[in-house]
Order: sequence, then C-alpha cells, then structure tokens
Amino acid sequence: MSATLRLTGPLHDGLVVMATSPIETGAVLLAHQLTLDDGTVILFGDDLIAVPDDAYEIRTDRALQITSDGYIHALKTARDRGMIALWVHSHPGDRAIPRPSTHDRRVNEQLEPLFGDRTETEQYGYLVVSHDAGALTFTGELSGQVTTSITRIAVSWQRWIFRPAYDAPTGADRALFDRNIRAFGDGIQSTISGLTVAIVGAGGTGSATAEQLTRLGVRSFILIDPDTLSDSNTTRVYGSTPADVGRPKVDVLGDYLERIAHGVHTTRIQGSILTEAVARTLIGADVVFGCTDDNAGRLRLSRLPYYYLTPVIDCGVQIPSDQDGLISGVFGRVTTLHPGAACLACRDRIDFALAEAETRSAEEQQRLEKEGYAPALPGVEPAVVTFTTLVAATAVSELLERLVGYGDTPTPSELILYIHDRTLRGNIEDPHTGHYCDPATRRIGTDADMFLGLNWAS
Repeated sequence: MSATLRLTGPLHDGLVVMATSPIETGAVLLAHQLTLDDGTVILFGDDLIAVPDDAYEIRTDRALQITSDGYIHALKTARDRGMIALWVHSHPGDRAIPRPSTHDRRVNEQLEPLFGDRTETEQYGYLVVSHDAGALTFTGELSGQVTTSITRIAVSWQRWIFRPAYDAPTGADRALFDRNIRAFGDGIQSTISGLTVAIVGAGGTGSATAEQLTRLGVRSFILIDPDTLSDSNTTRVYGSTPADVGRPKVDVLGDYLERIAHGVHTTRIQGSILTEAVARTLIGADVVFGCTDDNAGRLRLSRLPYYYLTPVIDCGVQIPSDQDGLISGVFGRVTTLHPGAACLACRDRIDFALAEAETRSAEEQQRLEKEGYAPALPGVEPAVVTFTTLVAATAVSELLERLVGYGDTPTPSELILYIHDRTLRGNIEDPHTGHYCDPATRRIGTDADMFLGLNWAS
C-alpha cells in the first residue's frame, strides 16, 4: 500500500513557498482521502492553511514551536468539510533533507490523536518539505485508520509534475532510453516510466497513442474499449492482423504492447465508460487519453480532471464531406483538460443531444427518431490511418510538453489540426464562471453521492 497526494498548481506553489523560506514554516493541509480497490490511497489536496504569525513561539532556520492556535482553526475547517488534516512543516535550505527528525517524530505522536479526534476522521498525516534548486522535495506518512507512506506528489495544472518522495528509488534504463534522456533528461524519463496511463478507445487513434507511449517508456496501462476487432479495423489498429478479427480490441492492443517492451503491464477492460464501475477505474490513472468518438463518453471524461485531479488529453479526427460525397476537409483536435483550463462542455465540444441519444436503448432511440424527438445517430464515420496516427502523435507530444515545458507560456490547451491545409493552430479557453470546471466551485472529491456529479445507469 502507498499513497499519492494530488494537488492543483496553486497548492503545490504554496508548498514550494514554504520549502524555500529561510526559516521553518508550518501549515495544515486539508485533503479528501480515497482508497481504491487495489489498496492504493489517493489524497486530493483542498486547502493549505498557514500557521498564523502570532501562533509561532519559536521560529528559526533550525527550530519551530507553535501554540495550538496554529492549527485548531484548520482542524475545525477540516471537520466541517469532511476532510483529513496533515501537519506540514519545512526544513529550510537548498537540498536540506526532508526526513522527520527525532523531535519531529515526537511531535507527530502528540498530534496524531488530536488531529484524528478534532477532524472526526481518526486519521493523521504529515509532510516534511524542502527543496532542490527550487524543486519541491518531501517525505510524508499517513497514520490512524490508514497507515502508509506518501510516496508521490502529482500536480495537475498548466504543467504536470509527478514527484517521488525523497529517498524513493528512481531512474530509468539509461541504455534503452538514451535518446530520450539526451532530449529530456533522467528525471523526465523516470517520470514517464512511473506513469499509469489509461487509454479510452483501443481503435486507430488509441492504439497509435499506446504504442508511442510504450516506446517512450510507459509501462503501466489501463485499456478500455467495449468492441471486438473487425476487418476494417485492421487498416488502422496498430498491432492487429487478420487473425485477430473477432478478438476484444483491448486484448489485441494489450498483447501487442506487452510484446513491444519488457515490463509492460496492461489492465484490460472490455466495457464502456458509460458504466460507472468501468469509469471509476480511471481514478487510478495518472493521465487519461480520450480516444473515443462518442459524445456520451466525452461527457464523462470531461469531468474527471475537476473531480479527481486526473488530467485528460482528448483527441479526435473529423473528415467531413460535401453533398456530392467529396472530402471538404480533414480536421484533428487535441484538447488538454486539467484544473485551471476549460472543460469540453465550456468549449462546446460535446453535442448533448447526441450524448443523450447514445445512452438510449436502440428501440427507444428509433421510436424517438421517428417521432422527431431525437437526432439521428451518425453512421460509420470515415477514418484513415495516416490521420489517426498524426493526431495520436500530437496528443502524446502534448503529454511531453506538459511534463517538460519546452513550449510557449501560456501553453495552448487545445490544438486544431487543419490537416488538409497543413496548418496547426492553438487556443486557450478559461473555465466558465460557476461551471464545474471553474476552480471556485471546489468540485474536487465532492461526488460521494453521484460519481462525477452524474446519474449512471444501474
């Protein structure tokens, strides 16, 4: 068992300010706590409440002592919001060691029952933070009802950070990834190798995305697709052959990925994310690639970053034709969803009438279509391997850009490929005020009664 602490950019920045202060600094971090079926614990940071200045009795570069006024208000807030509370303090100095001292451990023993009691969660946690040339370093643990180390911090904002705990084993296969390391460095390669990536849709775009990620170094995948491979799929699905026709797409792709490289592990789900149990498996992913072509699926993916701090890269290809059946353009779209950026709904990328139609039974949809109360569902759309591969490569490059930061700032959150015109354009869209993607609505970890704030079929 281990725990990952997921944070928004502003919360991460708050920890960095503490870590780079020349004197010891204290705060209380409020977080939602979730334990997945495999025992993995995820903490969703909600608020960082600093110790008030007048609560410090001793505060130097080597010592910290505060009165109970430094945390009592924060514990009351945690209780009112139904969250756990973690005591956070810094060890000042560049490359200072963020391990708890003997004194820190005695303090933790004193705070554990108090924090658990006052928050009414019977749970305690701590973080010790420092920095390495401005980059956050840390150690942390949970104790109480759940006892485990906090082994990683994941930050979802304009840039994506996946930082292991101090002393955690890191490092990639330098010989295998020599060219990648020359481009991005050891740290980024280690980050890529430690990711769990979900691919929703194992068709032309999804299989091309997964293959590139595997060759980049990703070793853990969650593959989701309800369909089996058809004859026409073999013209686009990487790793497929005529002998695979009739097999589940997730098995065709999973087998292929595991042949590409040693150590690849695939969790295969032949199902639809329109089913709550399937959609919930996405919580365990670090990054999700949306390679589905239905509006109902996108409607659900669009909410994931704002309720669970899991970034989503959604992509698609469109080949419209005129009334004579001739291609009028070839378009690709790669939209990057994360806290601080607009969702697919605010971008008007979801047809809600079609999304509702896609969830109806075939009989009900046909009846409503005849009565003129529902739009007709589109038939089989055109698809070409060169275009799906181009969009997949653009989507994977967006992941690299978010990890490395080699592009412009602010980073465009959507790319439109005018493939027929050999043109690529980016745009930035802010969340609409009051919508679920608006950070002010504080949706993170608040869907205990309705997963992602949606109704789900039983």
